Amino acid sequence: MDQHRLVQLLEGVLAPDTDRVKAATAELRSDFFAHPESLPLLLQILISHDTPQVRQLAATQARSLVPKHWKGLPTGQKSQIREHLLQSTLNEAAPLVRHSSARVIATIAKIDIETGEWIDLPKLAQHAAVSSNPHQREVSTYLLYTVLESMGDGFMHRFQEFFGLFSQTIRDPESAEVRINTVMALGKMAVLIDADEDGDSVESFRQMVPQMVSVLKQAVDENDEDRTMQGFEVFQTLLGCDSRLLSNHFKDLLHFMIELACQQSLDEDARTQAINWLMQAVRFRKLKIQGMKVGEQLTLKCLEIATEMDEDSVDSDDTTVARSALGLIDLLASNLPPSQVVVPLLHALGSYINSQDINRRCAGILALGVCTEGAPDFISTQLQEILPTILRLLADPEVRVRQVTLLTVVRLADELPEDMGKEHGKLIPALGKNLVAAINSYIDNSKDDSPADTIKHSCNAIEAIMEGLEVEDVKPYLHILIPQLTRLFEHPDLSLRSSAIGAVGSIASSAEQEFLPYFEDIMNQLSGYVSVKDSEDEMNLRCVTCDAMGNMALAVGREPFQRYVRPLMEATEEGLHLDHSKLRETSYMFWGTMAKIYETDFKPFLQGVVKGLFDSLEQEENDLEIELGEEAADLVGQEVNIGGRKVKVAAAGDNDESISDGVEALEDDDDDDSEDWDDVTAVTAAALEKEVALEVIGDVLANTKMEFLPYLEKTLEIVVPFIEHPYEGMRRAAISALYRAYASLWRLQSDAKQSWKPGLPLKAQPNAEVMKLGNVVMTATLTLAPEEEDRETLVEVSRNIAATLKLCGPAIISEENVLSQVTKLVVDIITKKHPCQQDMGDADDVDISQESSEWDWYLIDNALEVIMGLANALGEDFGQLWKIFEKPIMQYASSSERLERSNAIGTIAECVKSMGNSVTPYTTGLLKILLHRLGDEDAETKSNAAFAIGVLQENSTKDQEILKSFPTILNKLEPLLQMQEARALDNAAGCISRMIMRHPSHVPLSDALTTLIPLLPLKEDYEENEPIYRMIFKLYRANNEQIISITPNLVPIFSQVLGPPSGQLLDETRKQLIDLVTFLHGKYPALIQQHPSLIGAMQEHEEE
Repeated sequence: MDQHRLVQLLEGVLAPDTDRVKAATAELRSDFFAHPESLPLLLQILISHDTPQVRQLAATQARSLVPKHWKGLPTGQKSQIREHLLQSTLNEAAPLVRHSSARVIATIAKIDIETGEWIDLPKLAQHAAVSSNPHQREVSTYLLYTVLESMGDGFMHRFQEFFGLFSQTIRDPESAEVRINTVMALGKMAVLIDADEDGDSVESFRQMVPQMVSVLKQAVDENDEDRTMQGFEVFQTLLGCDSRLLSNHFKDLLHFMIELACQQSLDEDARTQAINWLMQAVRFRKLKIQGMKVGEQLTLKCLEIATEMDEDSVDSDDTTVARSALGLIDLLASNLPPSQVVVPLLHALGSYINSQDINRRCAGILALGVCTEGAPDFISTQLQEILPTILRLLADPEVRVRQVTLLTVVRLADELPEDMGKEHGKLIPALGKNLVAAINSYIDNSKDDSPADTIKHSCNAIEAIMEGLEVEDVKPYLHILIPQLTRLFEHPDLSLRSSAIGAVGSIASSAEQEFLPYFEDIMNQLSGYVSVKDSEDEMNLRCVTCDAMGNMALAVGREPFQRYVRPLMEATEEGLHLDHSKLRETSYMFWGTMAKIYETDFKPFLQGVVKGLFDSLEQEENDLEIELGEEAADLVGQEVNIGGRKVKVAAAGDNDESISDGVEALEDDDDDDSEDWDDVTAVTAAALEKEVALEVIGDVLANTKMEFLPYLEKTLEIVVPFIEHPYEGMRRAAISALYRAYASLWRLQSDAKQSWKPGLPLKAQPNAEVMKLGNVVMTATLTLAPEEEDRETLVEVSRNIAATLKLCGPAIISEENVLSQVTKLVVDIITKKHPCQQDMGDADDVDISQESSEWDWYLIDNALEVIMGLANALGEDFGQLWKIFEKPIMQYASSSERLERSNAIGTIAECVKSMGNSVTPYTTGLLKILLHRLGDEDAETKSNAAFAIGVLQENSTKDQEILKSFPTILNKLEPLLQMQEARALDNAAGCISRMIMRHPSHVPLSDALTTLIPLLPLKEDYEENEPIYRMIFKLYRANNEQIISITPNLVPIFSQVLGPPSGQLLDETRKQLIDLVTFLHGKYPALIQQHPSLIGAMQEHEEE
């Protein structure tokens, strides 16, 4: 084999001539790299060639060939190569070649050491690491790093030697490269240390941490970008290792990183990396951070950093220190309790939003917005104090302040639609004023971008607020807002058109039939936009228009929209073929909307819709083809989307596969980095599109009902594998689609089959198809849920289990071991032992009384919903399960947190109601906590306790124990009857009614009826009408004189409860009430005839 020709070809690959590169590449692959002799030739070129670029390319190609050809080389030749390669590497002057050569050595050593060869390599490297020659120290430390990287687990028995060596090299007085190489090597060791088995290494590593921090700090101070990024990458890695390695220094690291982020004199990339590290720390170590109570400090420091937000970065997607700081506030609010983040932020907010400095006002209002997603419940309790500030800043003299306030309004409305919707009378006029002023200003001076941005933000804010409004609330604004927004439909700036169209779509959705007078004109104005496709802006306009038309369809209904369906279905089908992922998603969502509106009448389009959705779900996601050059240097250490995958970018010098001119390795390196992708979360554009397709297929199958049955089997075949997709959004959408399929199939059974009875074994058997699908759904659920690390996905699982148990009963948990596995899952969640509730790598028990973030509580709350679903599905059989759930639920019922107490008491109430007499053994403990909570300071908790006591005394057979508490119960219920919040009046009335039914002789009936009757009919919780009217029926049947004497007071109430609104009574109760009215009509005809609605109800009943 001709070495001279090989050199020529390598030089040809490096030439700036595409044709020459292709020809050289083809010849190398066919004539050289397929043969074992090519490897020693490449290594000889690496050792001896004069040109660094050629040596570099030879190294990358040799490394890829070592796994294929090294073992087959003669023993003597391999010995010579090892000696010369090591020596040449130690003497190599070019850093990139040096690193590539070291990686070749590590690749060879990985093979050799497994077969007992080159076992002295680590010793040789250790010896060179303390050489008097700094150049050799640099090479040897990097070589040790690469050896630890490629086969470190084979040297764990020598870790103490390495720690001894690295304690010297990390303090190298001459070479920053030696120091950073040492830090990187220690990072590789950290990944391998088994803290349970190797306590000595844990302690040795802890001793190294302060010096590792010093190396990073020095790199930052010296503005050494490469080494700074390498250092941050190591510290990011440490967050994924056993927490004991950093435990002694974790709090100091938090302080170091936030102080570094605050130093404006430092390089912005370094400051951003410090914040990124803090973000990862919050994700992986939130329990530790919560226990250290540093959330307040981190929040306030980030708030100050946010003041660096300049005018250009408000609407920019570029990563800046200020935007990163706001992102950290968002993350802190989502992962830590409100007391550690939101409360101190709100306390500090005044000095920012009242400042004369524009940047401080902007920072304050933006920080308020970003923390809303993490703590919406707490923010809702503060909204009355916050709102005046928002209204004032919406009228701020500075445009930028008004714009960021509009952004915050959008966030608040997204998270608190009902609360913000209630304030429409104040907010909509303020938003409209901003919109009109901006439109007029933009017309006067179209060269100024500020009005355009204000228009977009105003439209977005109006769109968001409208989501939380009722029809009667929207109606007064239609004639004001729609003319202003439609002015923009022909605006030359397509993004303004899109914003206005989106707002009109939202208005239509809330206005419902009140939108009809505007419908035809607006559809005509927008009709041309569903076919535009000549630019990215036009594509986006087409997406927004289709979404808006879907909302209009929901508003006006099937008949007015009918003539638009076919052309829009054709336009959305065309959108699938325009190579625009967002447009495909829009098409799918439009189909889902049409299915909701037309239900089984959507059948003519169903085949094409299903095909489009299946095609999306079956498309490949393998589009990982990227090259990062010097232009991407500023991304080092950050998470970026590469080929649709979240990837942390390493420094260029860390990977010899990207050489100076960007040429990739010519041979496939199967061994190289394939495992590195195992834990990378796929978020390709295809994955995001599939997420939407899964959600829509759930809409379509649920709404088209029996018409979807021919596609159901194939749908399940496609959907089930997504349960294990690396992207959490896909897992959530898949689990939801499966449960919707089950519920849909359940509803298609006969009425008799749908009439389930509580308890196991099943007392009523569903269809075989339903049982089979239930097995598929629960197998998928129990594959996913026990180890799921994403909270939102586990919330979706819990929500679906609970809803399915309520609708379909126990059939879905009737298979062997399913109930026990679901029970264990729920117990893990409510005791905070589920993997998604733990810090990464920790399995320590968590005190469930410890304050939770709102998102963490939301997860537990949904698990409590599953418990209620189980009680509902199992009935009296649930009594055996209650003993498993009782302790943690009772702990939450005694919590210092209002929300935890109220939800736990509500759970107790529903469980007691469902389990009937089997609650009896638990009466004593339940009565004690419920009596205590009946006097709680929180209205919701008191209300739930009233309901719970009512059903407890109704179901328990421990009559004497309960009767002893009757005076106390009645005394505590009395003030609830005057409360107009949290359904307290309704639940108290229901409780007293149940007490009268169960133990009439132990309740002062005259006083009770005198108090209750003026409170009727109930206005909020119609469920509590049931015990009230059952009590009334019982008293009438017993010819009770007291109830008979107040008949004139009751008849007007009967008239109201039998009239609008519908749904005040269950069908059976309504029938019994009409029977009672008919009876009273016979005795008191004049009294009944005063109420025409009662006469009408009796006549309707007779006709039935």
